[in-house]
Amino acid sequence: MTCSPRPDQQIDISIEAPFQGELSEPWLVGVMAEALRVAFPYDTPCQVSLVVTDDETLQRLNREFRGLNDVTDVLSFSGWVPGRWEGDGEAPGGRFLKPGGEDLPFVIPPGEAPPLGEVIISYPQARRQALERGEPVGRELALLIVHGVLHLVGHDHVEPEETVRMKAKEVAALQAVFSVRTLNK
Repeated sequence: MTCSPRPDQQIDISIEAPFQGELSEPWLVGVMAEALRVAFPYDTPCQVSLVVTDDETLQRLNREFRGLNDVTDVLSFSGWVPGRWEGDGEAPGGRFLKPGGEDLPFVIPPGEAPPLGEVIISYPQARRQALERGEPVGRELALLIVHGVLHLVGHDHVEPEETVRMKAKEVAALQAVFSVRTLNK
């Protein structure tokens, strides 16, 4: 599903077959739109994708792109901000950066917003975490979407000050999501 809640933003949603009946695409678009609103306090054109998939996919991507052979809940692949390699050995080359760290020129077609990136979530992991926290799965899923979008624009939680800023933005986005929307289709 492709949706444009604002004329300057495009949101693409992809839900793997086993989870399609459990999730509402319009709800996911709404959460993504709120995450983008909080991430960008001004109107910033962008294209962003959300993929809801399984544990195996997240483990494979985590191993391949972060060097960690573990299932994780959410991964973000930003076209704007380089990620951090945490595993042993050499990190794979970035998709949008030249080897020297220079920006790789990428021509955007006229009228198209630049690609912000992709957020990929393990739905089974989100369910497990929701159960552990005693929260509805919708709340956990919304948190992971917001968290992933914030990583796309460069927020992180390595340093304490960064963590505080990122958590404040997560809270603001979640308050907006749950003040007007429910997980129901």
